[in-house]
Amino acid sequence: MIEREERTGPTAGGKLVKGAAILGLAAVLSKLIGTMQKIPLQNVAGDETFGIYSTVYPFYIFVLFLATAGFPIAVSKFVSERTAHGDERGMREVLFVSLVLMSMTGLAGFACLYWGADQLARWIGNAHTAASIRSVSFAMLFIPVMAVLRGFFQGQQNMVPTAVSQVTEQTVRVAAMLILLFILTAQGAEPGIVAAGATFGSAAGAAAGLVTMAVFWWKSADRNNRTAAGPKRLRSEERKAAWRRYAAWSKKLTAYALPVCLGAIVMPVLGIVDTFTVPRLLESYGLDERAAMDRIGVYNRGQTLAQLVGMLFSSVSVAIVPAIAEAKSRGRREWIELQTDRIMRVSWLIGWAAAIGIAVCAQPINTLLYTNADGSAVMAVIGISVIFSVMNIVTASLLQGIGSPVWPALHLLAAVILKVGLNMWWVPQYGIMGAAAAAVAAFALAMALNQLAVSRLMHVRMRLASYWLRPLLAWAGLAVSLWMLREGLYWLTGQFALPNRLEAALHTSILVLAGMGVFAILALRTGSIQWSELEQVPKLRKIAAKARRWLNVQEGGTRSGKA
Repeated sequence: MIEREERTGPTAGGKLVKGAAILGLAAVLSKLIGTMQKIPLQNVAGDETFGIYSTVYPFYIFVLFLATAGFPIAVSKFVSERTAHGDERGMREVLFVSLVLMSMTGLAGFACLYWGADQLARWIGNAHTAASIRSVSFAMLFIPVMAVLRGFFQGQQNMVPTAVSQVTEQTVRVAAMLILLFILTAQGAEPGIVAAGATFGSAAGAAAGLVTMAVFWWKSADRNNRTAAGPKRLRSEERKAAWRRYAAWSKKLTAYALPVCLGAIVMPVLGIVDTFTVPRLLESYGLDERAAMDRIGVYNRGQTLAQLVGMLFSSVSVAIVPAIAEAKSRGRREWIELQTDRIMRVSWLIGWAAAIGIAVCAQPINTLLYTNADGSAVMAVIGISVIFSVMNIVTASLLQGIGSPVWPALHLLAAVILKVGLNMWWVPQYGIMGAAAAAVAAFALAMALNQLAVSRLMHVRMRLASYWLRPLLAWAGLAVSLWMLREGLYWLTGQFALPNRLEAALHTSILVLAGMGVFAILALRTGSIQWSELEQVPKLRKIAAKARRWLNVQEGGTRSGKA
């Protein structure tokens, strides 16, 4: 038994790293494609249309997270556990029950959004959003089933189908949106109709993603796993027993999935809060309906970047849950604590680097993507929220992995209450800057509460040296380096009459590449990242060895240092 533990430990760790890497790469690629969708929408249709789209877009994100964070994670957890015990029948039953439940959920969600669009638009305070709400409702017909199939493959720690379907979904979504955008603008359609065309791309992308998952499912080697389903395939004497098992699985899946949903949808729920509060509160700030939509469009420029980072870590987190759940079922507590500490520390380190990068580079990024620098200060503030949203996502996944999904849900409730209160206080006084500051505070509260739960339940704490002192040097060095380089670039390019977007493109490219290089060197030099951790990633082994020789780091240096 001991010998087996020693063998399976590294293997499980390698699967977790590989799975996280696959999903992380797919998330970056798919979210970059998704970000490209918003840029031509704002550039071609303007901030008012972008504001309408951005007001309704949280509904799509909410549906997306609801479908991809609840039952799929529950499916991946229980499939992973059944796999560990060699229970193939249990795996098939989990899949069948999940498909039935999520199909019903999808139909109910479609009905609520499609026929409730006018009422939702009245609650938002803008009648122009109704058409977009109806348009995005069609995604509910595809996303839930697609997400269950993703969860099944993830439970077997096969992340490739999910990765491929994510990229396919986003590619088709962008293509459909661009086609409809140019057709509708050429016809002179009003902003509400153009925004509805843009949101319909989400449904087209979801349909493509479902087809992709169905192809992977059909090509699966084990046809027995594919075809085993309902009780009609069983002999009559077995049907009652089968239905009892299905009912038991329904209760288990629902009991696990509902709190997971609430704990994982912190970003879209806070987006929904903005949807139902900010447009009306901006009227108290002195704006009419159309001007409010324009300001919301500017506000959501920063949200796009925050969602890019958040989606990356959300996709990585789905690899965490089944790995932690399987390790727990095998009783490997030390491995869980080691991986938890590593995941949290790396997420904390990279999350702060991303937040600093967005905050310092907000103006050139804003100009590059959205043609002007309007709202750059708001984008910088939203950038700070990235670290807290990242850590909230990661800690929620860790708690879900050990079977404690209720805590993230309760912490989300506290964050939502705080967000509503601060919006009502700050938006009438400070406009969209107040909404941005409220988002930072809400994410910070959710992250802090989750971290306390991780410390109590998983015995992993944010130690002073490895979480604060060493990274602080790297973060400070990154911030100072980026600020000095940014100011130097402004002075240098100011000597030439460059177009604004070309200048912004040069600044952004140089700042991003330089920032990545500077932070990588500082993180390794300060011991914030250990060389041994880089060597666990197969594709980085040779690069890490060359970098260590170049930096003249000895085997016994930071590579073996402990916090």
